[in-house]
Amino acid sequence: MGYKKKILAAILCIVFILVMAGCGSQQSVDNSSNQMFAKVQDDLGREVTFEKKPERIVVTSASFLEPLHEVGGEVVGRPDSRTKMPDYAKDKASVGKVYQIDVEKVLSCEPDLVIINKGMNEKLADTLEASGIKTLVVDMKSYADVKREVALFAQLTGEKEKGEALISSMEKKIQAVKEKIPQDKRRVSIIHSTNQGLTVQLSGSIAGSIAEMLGWENVAGDMTPLEKDPDSAPYSLETMVEKNPELLFVTSMGKLEEIKASMDATMAENPAWQSVEAVRQGKVYYLPQDLFLLSPGIHYPEAVELMAKLVYPDKF
Repeated sequence: MGYKKKILAAILCIVFILVMAGCGSQQSVDNSSNQMFAKVQDDLGREVTFEKKPERIVVTSASFLEPLHEVGGEVVGRPDSRTKMPDYAKDKASVGKVYQIDVEKVLSCEPDLVIINKGMNEKLADTLEASGIKTLVVDMKSYADVKREVALFAQLTGEKEKGEALISSMEKKIQAVKEKIPQDKRRVSIIHSTNQGLTVQLSGSIAGSIAEMLGWENVAGDMTPLEKDPDSAPYSLETMVEKNPELLFVTSMGKLEEIKASMDATMAENPAWQSVEAVRQGKVYYLPQDLFLLSPGIHYPEAVELMAKLVYPDKF
């Protein structure tokens, strides 16, 4: 009997080892299935990891819709927008106006990711994170921003090549525009008109950055920015006369016809305006808000071409 017991004990030991090996193998499989899908950094400097591709995405800016869609991303929720709503997003759930996002509507979309507009909605991040929802806070104002976010969105969708192709296409279009126009360094000024008055746009503004992309000099480049708007500086007609730009661009929210009529009247009423070369030579141009106040996103090449075409219509 002693001998048989030893044999039985040995068999049980072998079975135990095989079972444990099987468990170890299963554990190894489980670990491999939990590999990280993507690790990205948002524009608040936060690192966010994703175990799998986010499938239910809500965005708080309509400017995010097209670049995300171009790299294979889809949304289940988006903000209201009169000028930036592509057809494929019109039937998606609304989460409110871009400056007044409704958290309850966001949560009702059951998102696994919310992409938040920096400078507008980042306070939502803590609330959503507390509900277990991942967030990314991103900026998409400048062309550099757009290229960076296209690459980020391509990471989220696993479509890196689509992101690279989109960025390459934009770069080629912008370069083609620059090659069409004279390479002279035009001196420009950009005025923003609101109900509260006028401000001068600096290089960080959309119009200012596009002018620099075309190789032109923004004469307001050395002006001190406003405390609450680092892309703008105080307007002064005296300073405008002193800077004496040869090209003048005007941006404003509203209808271009009404803006033009108002600015033309303002310039006609004050003789000092007539000493500004741009006004004297009839080189005053009005820029549409959808490309120069709201981020043009992946339509930056169109904005670059429009500004160049206003100044050099015979080259296009």
